[in-house]
Amino acid sequence: MNNLTKEEKEILESIERGGWKNIQNFDEEKRDAMASARAMLRKNKRVNIRISKYDLDNLQKRAFDEGIPYQTLMSSVLHKYAHGRLKTA
Repeated sequence: MNNLTKEEKEILESIERGGWKNIQNFDEEKRDAMASARAMLRKNKRVNIRISKYDLDNLQKRAFDEGIPYQTLMSSVLHKYAHGRLKTA
């Protein structure tokens, strides 16, 4: 355990505390994620949109928290919405 980074130690500790749960319908979720990834790699159209600075700032913050580029986050949200898979709170 000494060779682990701080982040890896935190993940291990959270697993040991029971903070992780199995995904229900894992095979279906995996299939959907793979299909989304393939579709996102086939980007062949460019779209320009105008959004408020406030919304863009929030998108960029959320993308940063997820560790992905904000354009990727936007594309993912639009893709899920277009396919009826966008889940809202």
